[in-house]
Amino acid sequence: MIRAIIIDDEAHCIDRLSRLIETYHKEEILLMDTFSSVDEGISGTNRLRPDLVFLDVQIHEKTGFDYLQEFKDINFAVIFTTAFEKFAMQAIKFSAVDYLLKPIDVEELQESIKKLKIQISIEDKAKKFDTLLHNIEGKPKRIVVPTMNGLSYFDIDTIIRCQSDVNYTTLFMNDNTKLMVAKTLKEFEEMLHEHGFLRVHNSHLVNLNFIKSYVKGKGGYLIMKDASEIEVSTRRKEELMKMFQK
Repeated sequence: MIRAIIIDDEAHCIDRLSRLIETYHKEEILLMDTFSSVDEGISGTNRLRPDLVFLDVQIHEKTGFDYLQEFKDINFAVIFTTAFEKFAMQAIKFSAVDYLLKPIDVEELQESIKKLKIQISIEDKAKKFDTLLHNIEGKPKRIVVPTMNGLSYFDIDTIIRCQSDVNYTTLFMNDNTKLMVAKTLKEFEEMLHEHGFLRVHNSHLVNLNFIKSYVKGKGGYLIMKDASEIEVSTRRKEELMKMFQK
């Protein structure tokens, strides 16, 4: 049984999530208590020691990040809840922390609980939140990704390119290692586009900082600094040329 609390400053949101848990997850989640402020949430967390915290992003004049920063060791899972899709979502996504958009949908809640059941160790949770709190201070620089064996942590600027492998993506790193990640290339494109990455082909997303040269052709191809040759699709060529002119 997963012992959980809710921290949210909106009573109707607490009521909705509580009903969803009672209706669909009462056999696996024990909702111990709910709190409407960061200070109450901190006190309740220390007292109840939950396994899971459903945490609102904006709580009165404070945030869920203020709450997290009060804990030296975060030994509980967190699912963020928010009505603002873009509010701190980039930092949350880069840190592999789950979130639900309000009004919370039952299927999305079920998917989050499913992910929670295969969560990794307390040590990994601590690393995820360390990355999260680091990233909210500015433009994310570090990323946490789910792999076949758990989670991996690294700086964004160490990725040379990403290559699609059906529902997985292989990351090619600047230390000549590669990593298969349980995310689609589209997910990486959405996360990394503002960090100097460009989708040049259905199967390839490249870090523009690691391009060595471009060879002309119908679409042409790129030679990367690791000597890999990456095909450029015809429809992506124009956007690539614009990037070279900046």
